[in-house]
Formats: sequence, C-alpha cells, structure tokens
Amino acid sequence: MSKRNLSILLVPVVLAAALGSTLAGCTANDSAQASIVPQEAPAPPPAPDSSPKPQPDRSGRTRVGIASFYADWFAGRVMANGEPMDPGGANAASRTLPLGTTAKVTNLSTGQSAVVTIQDRGPYAKGRLVDLSPATAEQIGITRKQGVARVKVSPIVVPLPDGTSRAGVAANDPEVAQYR
Repeated sequence: MSKRNLSILLVPVVLAAALGSTLAGCTANDSAQASIVPQEAPAPPPAPDSSPKPQPDRSGRTRVGIASFYADWFAGRVMANGEPMDPGGANAASRTLPLGTTAKVTNLSTGQSAVVTIQDRGPYAKGRLVDLSPATAEQIGITRKQGVARVKVSPIVVPLPDGTSRAGVAANDPEVAQYR
C-alpha cells in the first residue's frame, strides 16, 4: 500500500479519535469538581401591577363617569355571569359593582335613563365606568357616532356575599319601584 493510500485511510481514523476524546471530556465524571453543575438563576418575582385590582364596591353609592357600549363582536359571547351577551338586553359591565347589581344609568347630557343588571366585568378601556348593551346605550342617548357619554350610575339593589342584598341609593326612586 502506498503512503498516499495509507494517509487517506488514516485521516478519518485520526479525526474519529480526536472527536471521541473531545466528547469523552463532556461525559459525566464522579469527581467532586465535575459534579458542580451551574444552576439556573431563579426567576425574578413578577413586577407589581401598576394598577391595583379593583375591589368590589357594595356600598350602593352613586358613581359618575364615562359609559361606552359593547362592540358588535361581543354579541353572543359569554359574560362573567355565564350568560351570552344580548345586544338588545338591559345588561352592563362594571369593574367594581358586584355581578347581579341592578342600577339606574342616567346620561348626564340628555337626562335619559335606563335600568340595567351588571352581568359582566369591564370596561377595560382606561377611564370608563360602565359598558352598556347597544340597546341600553341607544335608550339613554349614546349614539354610535358619539360612542361614549358622561353618566351617573345609581345602584338600586346590590347583592352581598352572604346571599342577601343591600338597597342602593336609587332604591327609593319611584321610577325604579319594580326593580327593588
């Protein structure tokens, strides 16, 4: 066999031996030094939420703020109380009023009002107090073009955690007698 043929045959053998010795250094070793394995650093704690979670307000007091209405794509979607959102119903969403609260919503620009039941959570747009069904928004004079309006939300009946309820500030309003 010529030197050239021998070198062609030995090159792969030498490469395999070099690779094997390199990989051998990567295998587990029983010595104390080799058993030190770098551990992952623990995950940092989550950053505190800049906006605290709203607490349920069972006081029954009146609130004033901005109302908007549910977008069309919410129609039929399940609300927080488990029922589908009815665009023609008297449903509303509040971040703080307990689910099941009955409230009178009055548009401060038009003076028109409607009674709603809080059945969902939201609105999540900054600065909004309540989301109304499209039918309720229309009933109190909030047009699609306008989109939002300043309203007063006066609870009539506020459910409590023990299953009882508390009368809200609007409980004595003659316009809402049938909702008490």
